[in-house]
Amino acid sequence: MKFRVERDVLADAVAWAARSLPVRPSAPVLAGLLVEASDAGLVLSTFDYETSARATLQAEVSDEGKALVSGRLLADICRSLPAKPVDMVLDGARVSLTCGSARFSLQTMPVEDYPALPSMPEASGTVPSDVFAHAVAQAVTAAGRDDMLPVLTGVRVEIEGSSISLLATDRFRLAHRELGWDPRTPDETLAALVPARVLGDTAKSLTVGSEVTIALATSGTGEGLIGFEGTGPGGVRRTTTRLLDGEFPKVRSLFPSEKLTTAVVSKAQLIESVRRVALVAERNTAVQMAFSEGQLVLDAGSGDEAQASESIEAEVTGDDLTTGFNPQFLLDGLGAIEQDVVEPAFTQPSKPVVIRGIETEGADDPGFRYLLMPRRLLS
Repeated sequence: MKFRVERDVLADAVAWAARSLPVRPSAPVLAGLLVEASDAGLVLSTFDYETSARATLQAEVSDEGKALVSGRLLADICRSLPAKPVDMVLDGARVSLTCGSARFSLQTMPVEDYPALPSMPEASGTVPSDVFAHAVAQAVTAAGRDDMLPVLTGVRVEIEGSSISLLATDRFRLAHRELGWDPRTPDETLAALVPARVLGDTAKSLTVGSEVTIALATSGTGEGLIGFEGTGPGGVRRTTTRLLDGEFPKVRSLFPSEKLTTAVVSKAQLIESVRRVALVAERNTAVQMAFSEGQLVLDAGSGDEAQASESIEAEVTGDDLTTGFNPQFLLDGLGAIEQDVVEPAFTQPSKPVVIRGIETEGADDPGFRYLLMPRRLLS
């Protein structure tokens, strides 16, 4: 194996492929990155039996071949190289890497022990890459991080015709985002539970090209997998991940069908006020929010401890209402909304709030809703 490639193209592709490598691999070879050189160019691959990544890029290949080297080490080396072409040569059990006057020699791992990458499921459709990345970032806000409840660490992806719904919850909050896409089969209905961390990283990393291809199979080749394909610097990037097992809770019914008290408020003002007032909130205590005509009053702290209070303008419709929320969960939801004005909507103080962004008149519905459970207020 012998080839020459541009430093920036190689460094970016190696970093992308190595990003999902396990910190503590179950077998040493799973920490490796497979480098394959052929007349068609260069292919860089990683796979840990759960998530696979495959990046193709153009290179001047003199000799075909393949080698397996430490992925994280190669990523660190490529990131530090000078802005000059990179030459890589396989010589026996070692790979030599030369860039300008910098030279590295890497020990290889046995290629024959490396698992074959899974086949990509058949493409289901395409979605604009920037829209998809933004929608996923909104949804994963509410995904659980407790591995003892693995089902809640996923995002439920529901495909129905030309619409995709993304749902995530950690039991205390719920995010729901809807977006349009271009399906290969217009009347197809599919659903999958995708690990939130993988989905978030993948969507964010595939924004170079104009669109992302989503591949999901309910049976046959690729069953139990979801695949994503997009364009990266220098070529195509493709990743697959295993779907999570288990039944995602039926959360859509948690969104109330009515709202008795609503408020329209500046998102920036609300975020700044919550941040300030929360400075005196003790761990696991709520920030109180009192809605009344023309204003929202935020309070935190109690007793002999530090206290804070702040009021901001709010266009309140309906009955006066006082409730309280985990300030960080509230900030997470507000931060996921892109509109400048938000609407918290309530049925009663002890029930969840549903927060959405308010678009300018005539604009499409943003398609994102964030439901947050209230916290008990200290007396």
